[in-house]
Amino acid sequence: MDEKKMARAEVKYVRISPRKVGIICDMIRGKDANVAMALMEHTPKSGCECMMKLLKSACANAENNFEMDPEKLYVAVAYATGGPILKRGMPRAHGRMYRINKRTSHITICVAERD
Repeated sequence: MDEKKMARAEVKYVRISPRKVGIICDMIRGKDANVAMALMEHTPKSGCECMMKLLKSACANAENNFEMDPEKLYVAVAYATGGPILKRGMPRAHGRMYRINKRTSHITICVAERD
């Protein structure tokens, strides 16, 4: 069985919830790189900005490190996992504090060449 070459890019400790980024990952997974980039440019989601930057990096890695054709690239793998949680507090009645979790993400995108 022929193993496909994949170029990969990842970003860690992004200050956005993995749940929000996961929606964008599901949207672009399996799409051509150019189509995925256009989708993210016209989607009003907060995670699109860092995902576009990451996709550009993965495409550049594919072109420079693996000599892949940039026109044939597609998003083979895209996922977001949870990073460390920053714990903050909100003052409440009777001197209590409610905890607020500021979540972070580790995002990975792999691009491969279509046959």
